[in-house]
Amino acid sequence: MQTLHWQKYTYSPDASNCVYIAATPTGTIHLRESEKPDVILTTTTPGLHVLIVGLKHHPGN
Repeated sequence: MQTLHWQKYTYSPDASNCVYIAATPTGTIHLRESEKPDVILTTTTPGLHVLIVGLKHHPGN
């Protein structure tokens, strides 16, 4: 298994509830949250785009 190089999402607070992202050379995107680092969501670039657009247009934001 390859080693993922995790990067902290720039809009995450400094101390808690941080979101991390890692990408593979094949284009697979991995997401995890600091409170549960063993739970990793896997998607593609288009899938991540759909998620971000959906979150931006959510009525609660």
